[in-house]
Amino acid sequence: MRKRKIHIVTLGCAKNIVDSEHLGGQLDAGGWEVVYDSDRTDARVVVVNTCGFIGDAKEESIETILRFAAAREAGELDHLFVMGCLSERYRDELRDELPEVDDFFGVRDMNDILQRLGTAYRDELRGERRLTTPRHYAYLKISEGCNWGCGYCAIPLIRGRHVSVPFEELVSEATTLARKGVRELIVIAQDTTYYGIDLYGRRRLGELLRALCRIDGIEWVRLHYAYPAHFPREVIEAMRDEPKICKYLDIPLQHISDRMLGSMRRGLSKAETIALVDELRREIPDIALRTTLLVGYPGETEEDFEELLEFVRETRFERLGVFPYSEEEGTYSATELADNVPAEVKTERVERIMALQQEIARSGNERLVGQTHRVMIDRREGDFWVGRTQYDSPEVDQEVLIVSSVPLTAGQLTDIRITAADDYDLHGEMI
Repeated sequence: MRKRKIHIVTLGCAKNIVDSEHLGGQLDAGGWEVVYDSDRTDARVVVVNTCGFIGDAKEESIETILRFAAAREAGELDHLFVMGCLSERYRDELRDELPEVDDFFGVRDMNDILQRLGTAYRDELRGERRLTTPRHYAYLKISEGCNWGCGYCAIPLIRGRHVSVPFEELVSEATTLARKGVRELIVIAQDTTYYGIDLYGRRRLGELLRALCRIDGIEWVRLHYAYPAHFPREVIEAMRDEPKICKYLDIPLQHISDRMLGSMRRGLSKAETIALVDELRREIPDIALRTTLLVGYPGETEEDFEELLEFVRETRFERLGVFPYSEEEGTYSATELADNVPAEVKTERVERIMALQQEIARSGNERLVGQTHRVMIDRREGDFWVGRTQYDSPEVDQEVLIVSSVPLTAGQLTDIRITAADDYDLHGEMI
């Protein structure tokens, strides 16, 4: 009997990707043919998994919903459902404004959306996923929500307090992924370092990372979204000692001025931040640090910004992103502080940091020319094979463009000699 076809469109971060993959796994077992993010599908049922974190993401989510709502009005769709962060946060308003949508579901409504689609949630399929990523890498979401309550962040309002996934479930899920061909696990959460406190009374991220390294087939384990306050020593030790753990850490610092860190409610000081960075680089000398910064936060002076700029200049992060502050209703900064940094100043501060980071990135890349690195092949693109070193995460970091006289395969690990460097990409050849 022909399967019903459903189209799942995923917006936002990797945590949403995992949610869509879990939904896809349940639907696949329930008799649906699942299509992800396709521009060419005849599926007449669509689920849009939305992001509601910042202004640009909310705008993209609304535009996507409107596009599919118009398609439903034109008779091109039978049903349209919306789930995820935007739906969790603005469900009532969306219902009033978008009657073309059959129903709205929040971030914890997996059972409800499955029931609406005529498919019962199956406990025995917990951890089963239908991947949207290339089959050789996958995200492993180890917890939901966040307890920190940073001044600018709406995530606790949307996804609630921190809830860890049980240790054994994660190892089982990762083992299943490895059996399906996944070679790189990217560990994610709103804050990965908090993992385990709610279930076990202590942080167990270090133990989890070591357990993931013991799974046959897994070659790389990569850590994202590590909150800097009270950073677990055992995580540093695991990264130092375990050869499968990539010498890469995504650690969003946001600012360095004590005045800004305090107002942002980050839970640590400038001195503690610098001490942590120094410890990471001392214990793991070849580590690549990725950070995220926020400029134009309420009350940020030129002196605060210059202090941040100097921190970037001195620290020389291997990877860096910077965002202008945008007010999010319901947060501390939106409720208690005035958004008093002009938009043009925010933009100018973003540009100044990124101009500096471009110089740092190019200098770092030029030092790699002539070196040989282990590279994970991702895909073929034009005349090149495209891969990444352990110092680069998919989608967000730089790539290695490889010339090879022999065919390579996605997921293959191979030694590549770096032959040239650009600002944000490398060129290499097979040895």
